[in-house]
Amino acid sequence: MSTEELHARFVRDGLCFVEDVIDPGEIAAVRDSVARDVRAHSLLPPPQGYVPGFLRFNQALAPWLASARVLAVIEKLFGPHSRISMVTGSINGPGIPRGDLHADWPYNQKNASHIPAPYPGSTIHVLTMWMLTDFTHDNGATIIIPGSHLQPDHPRKGSGIDPKQPYPGEQRLVGKAGTVGILDTRTWHAIAPNVTNEERIAVIVRYAPWWLNLDPLRPGTIDRADIVEANQGVESPVPPLPRDVFDRLPVEVKPLLHYSVEQ
Repeated sequence: MSTEELHARFVRDGLCFVEDVIDPGEIAAVRDSVARDVRAHSLLPPPQGYVPGFLRFNQALAPWLASARVLAVIEKLFGPHSRISMVTGSINGPGIPRGDLHADWPYNQKNASHIPAPYPGSTIHVLTMWMLTDFTHDNGATIIIPGSHLQPDHPRKGSGIDPKQPYPGEQRLVGKAGTVGILDTRTWHAIAPNVTNEERIAVIVRYAPWWLNLDPLRPGTIDRADIVEANQGVESPVPPLPRDVFDRLPVEVKPLLHYSVEQ
């Protein structure tokens, strides 16, 4: 698809797919490297692997983070000067159960720092799912509800929609390894069961416009202390990027991350 076609689908469905972003000959090496370091640093026990601030530990995906085809869609949404807000290593292992339908930060109403529902009618944060294994129905390709980004709220207690139950029209974020799924963070989605004997491996990279305040996610900031920690918030922290790691990143990736470098 052209950038215009991808953008049109995103506006309509709250999601789109960019295929063959990662060089096919590199996928196995990237996958194995990511899987190793997610297992080593996960904040959650198996069958789930979850590592916020993943670039601190692993830069295998760095050569593609400024992919022109991905950033063309991001720029269509945000204009120039977008940035990477979060990089998370992710494994959904065999036996992982279905999760709750939800929206992501800053729309998830369970977060201490959130935009109150009803949501504004514009995209202000994007989640990208970098598929390092094939995403299939059986191995837990993320459950998604196309068009749900246009709803004023996400399923939760008091919303009238049970987040634990299947929703009419739900689909899966199915794609082959090397594909990048791009979602509006308002789009309802959920962890899907993995009924295979193999891990589903990905890196989740979120992009934001320059004007979105990311300090509630950053340890040591006033907004993190006043908005999140003072209210026992559950927002995942985004640790600063060590200077030596930043210095080794590809030159085209650095503008996306310079704000997050350790002082």
